[in-house]
Amino acid sequence: MDTLTRFPRQKLPALLQAMPKAELHVHIEGTLEPELIFALAQRNGVTLPYASVEALRAAYAFTNLQSFLDIYYAGAGVLLHEQDFFDLAMAYFRRAAADRIVHAELFFDPQTHTARGVPMQAVVAGLARACDAARNELGISSALILCFLRHLSEDDAFRTLEQALPYRQHFIGVGLDSGERGNPPEKFARVFARCRELGLRIVAHAGEEGPAQYIRDALDLLGAQRIDHGVRCVEDPQLVARLARERIPLTVCPLSNVKLRVFDTLAAHNMATLLDAGLCVTVNSDDPAYFGGYLNQNFLETFGALPQLDARHAVQLALNSFEASFVPDAHKARWRDELARTVEQLSG
Repeated sequence: MDTLTRFPRQKLPALLQAMPKAELHVHIEGTLEPELIFALAQRNGVTLPYASVEALRAAYAFTNLQSFLDIYYAGAGVLLHEQDFFDLAMAYFRRAAADRIVHAELFFDPQTHTARGVPMQAVVAGLARACDAARNELGISSALILCFLRHLSEDDAFRTLEQALPYRQHFIGVGLDSGERGNPPEKFARVFARCRELGLRIVAHAGEEGPAQYIRDALDLLGAQRIDHGVRCVEDPQLVARLARERIPLTVCPLSNVKLRVFDTLAAHNMATLLDAGLCVTVNSDDPAYFGGYLNQNFLETFGALPQLDARHAVQLALNSFEASFVPDAHKARWRDELARTVEQLSG
């Protein structure tokens, strides 16, 4: 730790980029870049309501979560076949390798696709094949987490779970995403109880748009082992104390938070406050194609906007990402050793 106290400030960007890290909050559909949207649309004969890549990118002007979701679901309409999902995930994994991501846990939203007639098998098989290729070709370990769309009904979530169970070996857990407003965790208590019975890992989006109480409810009613976003926990000091005491990880997404107006600017973000409270905070990219930055960009811009963050925070965030991941302890120990070597090399 003394090495980190004396770590040169000018080398901090190099550390942020070079240090091994895990990404635990990324929606694979949210990595769909405009160029790939157009390529898949052409391959699949899909007509887009945009004249060019530039016109589509210009449409990424969101005022809130719902305005983002509207274009997000429209973009996903080009994903029709197993190969499309493979290509989508591999494009992400190549960017992940460049960002020194050693492990990624990918969210996917099957309801977005099955509602359009895309078979569950095509979605899961394409993503699972990409996970295998990422391990073999890029050295990145990964896992899939199936997310239920909270603006749909719990019955729909149950149907989705049943459709996915034949492919149970390909995903490790379930999550809850989409718009929080009007869709509290309690709406999905029964389906998450069933998922716990099946031995699935449990995560849930809470405390982004929704209040701190949604974080409590995700923990107590859904059995969440990890909270996605969670930045509004600071509205409830007792909740903050609980999160710190129980080491409940928060998968925070800084650039997403600004893009969706959770915070007006990065300089106003509460990342430093969360870290200083002793929370197991991690940095993630959420929907990077739409929010303007993959993982390293989130690190660089956040540390640039919050000068109180230093090398100690950087290393803590990387360590937190390993701790919060759903992998064996031996993997975590190996990544911690890699991180220590990286710090040592850059300290000289």
